[in-house]
Amino acid sequence: MDPFMRATVDEARTGLDEGGIPIGSVLVHDGKIIGRGHNRRVQQGSAILHGEMDALENAGRLPASVYAESVLYTTLSPCAMCSGAILLYGIPKVVIGENHTFMGEEQLLRDRGVEVVVLQDAECIALMREFIQAQPALWNEDIGEE
Repeated sequence: MDPFMRATVDEARTGLDEGGIPIGSVLVHDGKIIGRGHNRRVQQGSAILHGEMDALENAGRLPASVYAESVLYTTLSPCAMCSGAILLYGIPKVVIGENHTFMGEEQLLRDRGVEVVVLQDAECIALMREFIQAQPALWNEDIGEE
């Protein structure tokens, strides 16, 4: 596994260990992780702290030129909110661990010129399948379903 995707999986596992939803993300610029995060909706009582949003928040305020040269890695296909942030900040490439358990707004990202790479990583798939089976109500809350 590529070291940046490994870091996203480690973030996802941290979130799960904290009692949250196991989705992790890292923002990479110039071959270095500049922001990392995991879904903290449960831990922080937040409406918006998905893994990608947490990684962007933890990267801090950055000039547009940095986003334009960055890659966002995430264990799961990004939802509409996270995809909107990717588009807003002009991040040109997203590497996704898997989209079997949830298909986010990948087509929107592609339509807007973002390079989308989906790995279908077995570890990412298993992590989400196990979580969804164990916590279906929490998962549905996270994706806005009843």
